Amino acid sequence: MNRPVLFRRPARIEFDEAAHWYDARRPGLGARFTAAVQDVLDSASENPDRHPRVFDEVHEALVHGFPYCVYYRNEADLVLVLAVFHTARDPFVWQSRL
Repeated sequence: MNRPVLFRRPARIEFDEAAHWYDARRPGLGARFTAAVQDVLDSASENPDRHPRVFDEVHEALVHGFPYCVYYRNEADLVLVLAVFHTARDPFVWQSRL
């Protein structure tokens, strides 16, 4: 059974801003980014433990084709997305959200 996926507000903002940034660079690229992130979310929803734990109980899933990772926590009844994070950024930013 798939678990629902819930974004924390900062993660949703990161996701939306990245999609807009990619689309501004090349029309359609934002949609490709969104689809790649959705693949990660679907994977985490189907099997939350599929992706490795990297910090406490936080899992890291690479976004195929883009320099982004999705960081999430497997909660009792849902997948909580903490960050949609560019890999060049300081990881302390997302870690400070715990």
